[in-house]
Amino acid sequence: MSGKSLLITGGTGSFGRAFVARILETQPDIRRLIIFSRDELKQFEMQQVFNPTEHRCLRYFIGDVRDPERLARAFEGVDVVIHAAALKQVPAAEHNPFECIKTNVLGANNVIEAAFNARVSRIVALSTDKAAAPINLYGATKLCSDKLFTAAMNIRGARDLKISVVRYGNVMGSRGSVIPFFLAQKASGRLPITDTAMTRFNISLREGVDMVLWALKNAEGGEIFVPKIPSYRITDVAEAIGPDCEKPIVGIRPGEKIHEEMITASDSYNTVDLGKYFAILPSAGDVSLDDYSAKMGGKAVEPGYAYNSGTNPDFLTVEELRDLVAAYQAEN
Repeated sequence: MSGKSLLITGGTGSFGRAFVARILETQPDIRRLIIFSRDELKQFEMQQVFNPTEHRCLRYFIGDVRDPERLARAFEGVDVVIHAAALKQVPAAEHNPFECIKTNVLGANNVIEAAFNARVSRIVALSTDKAAAPINLYGATKLCSDKLFTAAMNIRGARDLKISVVRYGNVMGSRGSVIPFFLAQKASGRLPITDTAMTRFNISLREGVDMVLWALKNAEGGEIFVPKIPSYRITDVAEAIGPDCEKPIVGIRPGEKIHEEMITASDSYNTVDLGKYFAILPSAGDVSLDDYSAKMGGKAVEPGYAYNSGTNPDFLTVEELRDLVAAYQAEN
């Protein structure tokens, strides 16, 4: 990052704050670090922690990915873009579908166009496990977004540009996730369970940041990277946080799955195991599975392989979840 400018959309979110903290800690020679988001209050609050007077590289830029003109201005002189802006709440997307499409699909295309025009050299876009075989609108919009970013490699022309996507599961302790919700509900003595069979993938904010930085350094362009991470049972999270609480079954919310999937059986024919991560190659790309595997030191997965939170061999125990929750509380 030495001498370069980096912009992160949705930079005031949970991921953005963790990413900015890491960059400020490890990249002292970065030229500019631009936090692009639409919420003035969140920017004000973030400035109390990451002060531009103390960190001279920081810029706070109010704007919305729905606004292509504002993006074009923000991207001037930018080398690297991390696209984290999205509408993410599943029930809200079900009830306000086109608002979700405006941000997650049209906004993604605006980011690509602005990056093309500004001669950005690297883009990493954040995705979600809900984009694999989506059944809700949020997942469908993120699948569209993933396709836009990976397909953009085919129309970049002579630009020195690499674009990749990182797809991972629920971020431990992020806003709107189950752990802070259960912690807030614990005092009431009641932790509502959607379904006793429900499972989710789990990743920490630190691991999410690590993965984005790894993708920036290692991507060939056009891949969707998927991490190998553990799953948890929603009942085990409730037990870890409130063992003495009532746990009524309230039913799944609109658009929810019992289990999440990050690699479908259909994806398996384009997927390479890289060790710590998987890479799903674009079906319309110009790089063969064998050539990519040889270059990256990976191995193609077995045809029909699927990566599902319910069949994942790695599950967090109640004790491990309790330790993770305690660590989260200590940090917050």
